[in-house]
Amino acid sequence: MKLPENARFSTVCIHAGQEPDPSTGAIITPIYQTSTYVQEEVGRHKGFEYARTQNPTRLALENNIAAIEGGKAAYAFASGMAAIDAITTLLEAGDHVVVTDNTYGGTFRLFEKILRRYQLSFTYVDTSCVDLVEAAIRPETKMLFVETPTNPVMRLTDLTSISELARRHRVKLVVDNTFASPCLQRPIDFGADLVVHSTTKYLNGHSDSVGGVVVAVSDDDIESLKFIQNSAGAILSPMDSWLILRGTKTLAVRMAQHNVNGMALAEFLNEHPKVKQVLYPGLPSHPQHDLAKRQMRGFGGMLTFDVGTVEAAFDVCKRVRLMSLAESLGGVETLISHPASMTHASVPPERRARIGLTDSLVRISAGIEDPADLIDDLKQALN
Repeated sequence: MKLPENARFSTVCIHAGQEPDPSTGAIITPIYQTSTYVQEEVGRHKGFEYARTQNPTRLALENNIAAIEGGKAAYAFASGMAAIDAITTLLEAGDHVVVTDNTYGGTFRLFEKILRRYQLSFTYVDTSCVDLVEAAIRPETKMLFVETPTNPVMRLTDLTSISELARRHRVKLVVDNTFASPCLQRPIDFGADLVVHSTTKYLNGHSDSVGGVVVAVSDDDIESLKFIQNSAGAILSPMDSWLILRGTKTLAVRMAQHNVNGMALAEFLNEHPKVKQVLYPGLPSHPQHDLAKRQMRGFGGMLTFDVGTVEAAFDVCKRVRLMSLAESLGGVETLISHPASMTHASVPPERRARIGLTDSLVRISAGIEDPADLIDDLKQALN
């Protein structure tokens, strides 16, 4: 089966990288749960030698995600953090990276607690302001690492402007696209060099797999990532590859409902007297609402709201009944969390305060349940 060149997004999600199994005709890519492959003779094989290096299920997933992100190749890793770590191996001792100040807590921990030991340096700035990014660039800057929207204060970076800046200064632009998914934005279309995902989230969509992926466009990056994946060995398993392939097939239809539910919850919370502020790009009150309309194809299922005190935030998290108190995001079920003590606990309190990540913030990953039931749950928890 050959995809037409002009195939639309949802069609690409379902078919790209996947062919019926040649031996049985099975329409779903099999789980090739094997450690090695029999060779016909020395140096003669069917393209697969050892499962750390190649696996047909993982290859199908990598081809699928490369296609839906608009990249040339993709490499799947055992977690989103393993994928980010693989990207940083493209750097050398003495290199400098400019990072979104409201980056994921695990990313901050990797950069600050581990990679600084290897003479890499990091500067954290509000990447929604291109002038601040440019001011942070040094002669030794080799990479811009951007999250948009950010987790959890939902700040956006103008991908067109930041790509132009990266090209002008000859630095590599990496975009963590986990929060939006390629359904809502494709950073490569705006000029990004590398896109990274925690596949655990929207790409998988069912809260039953942990993984990560890097999508690349340049031949140099592709060769480097291929070498890193094989050499370091933090590969995605065949089973997880299969689970994520199942997830990408329904990505478009799931994201449509995530968009609906995210907006419904944001509008409800925006009118509630006990809520001080709602952070959601789909609301006209969001300072970057116009950018979100230009840059994204929908506003997603992630939103954050401020209930004034840490006690009130804990209370809401405790009182919900339908929503589940848990870390992670992007699944079909709605999750609620307290970022300051959960996803971003590794970020120092003074840094959290500086980026607006207060102790009174509550984050919701809206699932695909009936939005009226989700609103009823929040209503009883707040009241």
